[in-house]
Amino acid sequence: MTSTSKPKPNSKPSPVLQAKRQFSLSDFDFHLPPELIAQHPASERSSSRLLDGSAQEPIDRIFKSLPELMQAGDLLVFNDTQVVKARIFGEKSTGGKVELLIERVLPDHRVVAHMKVSKKPPIGARLHMGIDAQQGAGGFEATLLGRWPDDKGALFCFQLKDQPHALMAQYGHVPLPPYIERPHDGSASAADIAEDEARYQTVFARNPGAVAAPTAALHFDEALLQHLKERGVSTASVTLHVGAGTFQPVKSENIAEHTMHSEWYDIPESTQRALHECKARGGQVWAVGTTSVRTLESWAHSGQAQGDTQIFITPGFEFQWVDCLITNFHLPKSTLMMLVSAFAGYDHVMDLYAHAISKQYRFFSYGDAMLLKRA
Repeated sequence: MTSTSKPKPNSKPSPVLQAKRQFSLSDFDFHLPPELIAQHPASERSSSRLLDGSAQEPIDRIFKSLPELMQAGDLLVFNDTQVVKARIFGEKSTGGKVELLIERVLPDHRVVAHMKVSKKPPIGARLHMGIDAQQGAGGFEATLLGRWPDDKGALFCFQLKDQPHALMAQYGHVPLPPYIERPHDGSASAADIAEDEARYQTVFARNPGAVAAPTAALHFDEALLQHLKERGVSTASVTLHVGAGTFQPVKSENIAEHTMHSEWYDIPESTQRALHECKARGGQVWAVGTTSVRTLESWAHSGQAQGDTQIFITPGFEFQWVDCLITNFHLPKSTLMMLVSAFAGYDHVMDLYAHAISKQYRFFSYGDAMLLKRA
């Protein structure tokens, strides 16, 4: 089996009524009390709550009970991407403040980044980066080469003089989502910085490149992984470098007009074998997080085990690999709400969200988790 071999389809269409219904952006809206947006992680990773939505009626559980819900021979697929300290503060030669969020590392010490600045500097401008309330003196230069991937792109390409990952490790900050309230000038407290660096990262992260964590995997700790192994549950990894586009709002009421962001993924041959072996023995494939879903289904639909994906999963989508999904609670009107609705059924998902709000589950990246089975 080569790394680009197309997997054998194992699809189960979404319900007919769901497939025929025309969904609009407003269908995926809901009211979320602001106090339910988690600002800090649970005291222990596996002590988060788990809303079991695998049956018709929801069941309130604790995440560490997950092994009891799985069978020997099942396969858990994790995203092993590593969040990098991609947010870097600095200034222009005029003294104006600038903030970069590095999205992708290119060859020859070049990077692609979002740039937040009051007035865009000209091509060739040299920015002095890595100077903020935490870093003080020092820093490095970043030379603006132009927009990316072309002159109409929303991102910018910069030339650095040293290895980008080393510079991010020295001068960067954890790129927390906008709904986690921390100072956005690099002046967060030492306690918050230490907590975020430790907890906004999975225990098995090993491939640097993400600017947002695969948050469903944040609930796993070493003890839980060992319990799953003793249960006879297998594990495998894929890599999808989560980009800032995951927080990009859908602006069109007609969701078909939305253009998905691009993210790089890889499914190693060992994981491909594990997936085929799981299906052959009658096990279920459990995707940990929507990023794992997007990776596996990108492979299923394109035949490419590595590359960039812009897959947009909405109700009516036919899943070919994933049987069960462990996921956090997502933002209203987001593409991820559309994905989970496609997976478990729109009405069921909306009922689960209403239950979660009534029971005061914690939402978003540092929040609680939910278990779904394919409709």
